[in-house]
Amino acid sequence: MDPRSERVGKNEAVFREVNERINDVTRESTAEYLCECGDATCTETIQMTVSDYEDVRSDPTHFAVLPGHEIPDAPPPPRRHQGLLVVRQKAGAAAALATELDPRS
Repeated sequence: MDPRSERVGKNEAVFREVNERINDVTRESTAEYLCECGDATCTETIQMTVSDYEDVRSDPTHFAVLPGHEIPDAPPPPRRHQGLLVVRQKAGAAAALATELDPRS
């Protein structure tokens, strides 16, 4: 895996880990989660239901990002929800890293 892809994958995993903690303490049906894009400086949030978050998390290679935050050479988003995209890591080393760093795996 090239260094850029590895850095992006690790950034996404960090944001996902924070979102797992947000999800652990959420007592409402909706919450503000961090955008899980690969930009380490991104601090934008995504409003989504806990159910939508769980849907994203059902696959360790999927990440919730804001429209416009997807990586240009990434595969097309498998799903679009209102106000967010569900992007996936490319098969191979990137997907393996996402799965390895998944706190639920």
